[in-house]
Amino acid sequence: MRDLGIKNKADIDTQLPLISIIGRPNVGKSTLFNRLIGKRRAITDPTPGVTRDPIPERWLLGNHPVTLVDSGGIKIEKDKMDDLVAQKSLSLFEQSDVILFMMDCTEVNLEDQMLLKQLRPYTDKIVLVVNKIDDVSREDLIWNFYNYGYQRIVGISAEHGLGIEDLEDTLLGILDLERIDEAPEEPETIRLAILGKPNTGKSTLTNLLTGRDVSIVSDIAGTTRDVMRATFTYKNTDYTVLDTAGIRRKSKVEEDVEYYSVNRAIKTIDESDIVFLMVDVKEGLSDQDKKIASLIVRRGKGIIIVLNKIDLLKGIGNELEAIKDRVRFLFPVLSFAPIVPIAAINGDEVGSLLDTAWLVWKQLNKRVDTSTLNDSLRTWCSAYEPPRGAEGHYKVLYATQVSVTPVRFLLFVNRIKDFPETYINYLKNCMRKDLGLSSIPIEISLRERRRNPSLNERGPQKSEIEIERVIRKNASKAVKAKGISRKPGGKARLGKEREKAEKIVRNSKQKRRG
Repeated sequence: MRDLGIKNKADIDTQLPLISIIGRPNVGKSTLFNRLIGKRRAITDPTPGVTRDPIPERWLLGNHPVTLVDSGGIKIEKDKMDDLVAQKSLSLFEQSDVILFMMDCTEVNLEDQMLLKQLRPYTDKIVLVVNKIDDVSREDLIWNFYNYGYQRIVGISAEHGLGIEDLEDTLLGILDLERIDEAPEEPETIRLAILGKPNTGKSTLTNLLTGRDVSIVSDIAGTTRDVMRATFTYKNTDYTVLDTAGIRRKSKVEEDVEYYSVNRAIKTIDESDIVFLMVDVKEGLSDQDKKIASLIVRRGKGIIIVLNKIDLLKGIGNELEAIKDRVRFLFPVLSFAPIVPIAAINGDEVGSLLDTAWLVWKQLNKRVDTSTLNDSLRTWCSAYEPPRGAEGHYKVLYATQVSVTPVRFLLFVNRIKDFPETYINYLKNCMRKDLGLSSIPIEISLRERRRNPSLNERGPQKSEIEIERVIRKNASKAVKAKGISRKPGGKARLGKEREKAEKIVRNSKQKRRG
C-alpha cells in the first residue's frame, strides 16, 4: 500500500483522556453513552449485540474535553461477528485512562463473571457502574457489588438520568480535574461522511484514511450499524470521517436495528460538510444511489462520487471514461459533482480524492462580494435576457449571497409568480462558471421587490376617515332625496358638504393643538 501522506490519530484527539464503557450486552452501555454526550449517537435496542464497532465521541466532562467510547457487548458464546466485536472491545482495556465497567443491578451472569476476571489487572482505573437503579427499592442492591473489591462504585439509572452527577464527580476525581465555567472552542475540522449501498467499501476507506480498524470490515451486508467517527490529518488540514451503515431500499430493511441504522446514516448528511457517495464500479448505479444524491443536494452539502474498486476493471481502453459518462447520464442532478475513481483496498487515487475534497470545501466556504456578484449578474442578464411572461418581461434587479456551507443566493425580481425555472438554472451555471463555484450545489431563492404603494393601495389616511365620519353625521341630520348626486346640482352640493366637513376636521385639529 502506498504512502498517502496522511497523519493518523488514535482517536478523536490523542491528547485527551480516554474513557471507555465496557460490559456485556444489554446492561445499558449505549443508553449511558447517549445520556453523557447529550444526544442519540449510539443505537439503543433490546436486541443483544446492537453496538458492534467502538463509538468515540468528544465529551465535555465538567467542561474539560475528553474522549468517551461506547463499546460492543462481550459475549461468552461467539459467532464470527461476535468474536470481531469482542476483539474491538477488549483492545480498549490498555488504551483507556478510565474504564466504566457496567453491570445490571438485577442480574449477574457468566459473562459478567468473565469480564470481572479479565478486568482485574486494570482495577486502579475502573469505575464499577451499577445500572438500572430506577427507584428507591433497588438502592440497597448496590451493596452486593462491593464484594467484587472495587473502590469506586456508582449506582445510576442511565434511562432516567439518576446518579449521573455522582458518576461525573467520580470521573473528575480519578482524572484529577475540577469543574470549570467556560467550555473550550471546538477544533476546526472538515467533516467527511461516507455513504452508499452496503459493501461498496465504505469501512475499507475509513480504515485506510484513519490508519486503524475504526470499522469492522466484513462481507456480511449490514456489518456497520452506528455512525463511526475518526480523525486524521492530510496536508496540515484536520478531517473527521463518518462511516455509516449501508443504505438499502426500505423493502429490504427487515431488522428494526437496521432501520435505525439507515435513518442515522441519512441524518449524518446534516452533520457533514462533504459526502463521499461510494459506488461499486462493477455493480454500477442504482435508484437508491439517486435518492441519496437528491437528499445531499437538497441539504446543500458538497458531494463527490467515488467510484471504488477500479482495481477490478478489465483494463479495456476507455472503460473508466465510459463508466463516468454513464454516471453523468444517470445523475443529471449531480452534473456539477466531481467523480473520483479509487481502489480503497490498496490506496490507489485516495490522495486525489482528499485533494478534491479540500477544493470542494473551499468552494463551500467562499463568499462572493456583493458588488462583484451584481456586476456579473448584469453581464449574464445582458447576454441572455429573462423571458417574457403573460404580464410582461421578468427582471432580475439585484442579488446577494446569504450564506456559506450551504451556499445560498437571494435574487430580487420584479415578479415571482411563474418565474421560469430554466432561467434560474441558467444563472446557477453562470455562477459556477464565473464565480469559482464549479463543484458544489447552489441554492437560489427569489424575493419580489415591491414598489411603494399608492394612496389607494395604502388605504384611507386618518384625516380622510374623520372627514367621511363628519359627512355621514351631517347626512343623518338632513332629509336627503335618493340619488342626489344624479340630480342637477347634486355633485356641487356633495362638494360643499365635503368642504364643510374638511373645515370641521381642521378646526378640531387646531383646537387639540391649542
